[in-house]
Amino acid sequence: MVIFAVKIMAENLIKAAADASKEDRYQVMIPQIKALVEGETDLIANISNVMAVLKETMNFFWVGVYFVKAEELVLGPFQGPLACTRIGYGKGVCGKAWQEGRVIIVPDVEQFPGHIACSSLSKSEIVLPVIINDRVRMILDVDSDQLNDFDAIDAKYLSEVTAIISDVFKATMI
Repeated sequence: MVIFAVKIMAENLIKAAADASKEDRYQVMIPQIKALVEGETDLIANISNVMAVLKETMNFFWVGVYFVKAEELVLGPFQGPLACTRIGYGKGVCGKAWQEGRVIIVPDVEQFPGHIACSSLSKSEIVLPVIINDRVRMILDVDSDQLNDFDAIDAKYLSEVTAIISDVFKATMI
């Protein structure tokens, strides 16, 4: 596998070659996310950098988090076009993932009952809950402008990213 470096802010991001498989790109990226957040105690700074790495490395159309605040999800750090600011419990894909506490992969957002169209360019989506102390505290939302763009590989590695985010969140609660 051929890798190359891209300068992002004060950090160096090593990216897999453009022709690398999706799994290879995740495998190169995950250790770098761990190293990037290590020692940094600010939750927003860490999540912001994680979203930038995900967008830069995986070339997602949109990637971001929503924080659980009272009975709604509130937009947090993201990369991509403008997003919905608030989402109700059980509403849309993000609200449903929060309600059910599970990963949801949507091959075609137009076919998902109650889908909230923050961008008409979004075609498929994967949403993962960030669970801390048995409660969903945050949602990781990733959109693609292509149909059927997410699969079990994305679920596996993005679950690793949510575990990193969970650890960062817990560290800021102390």
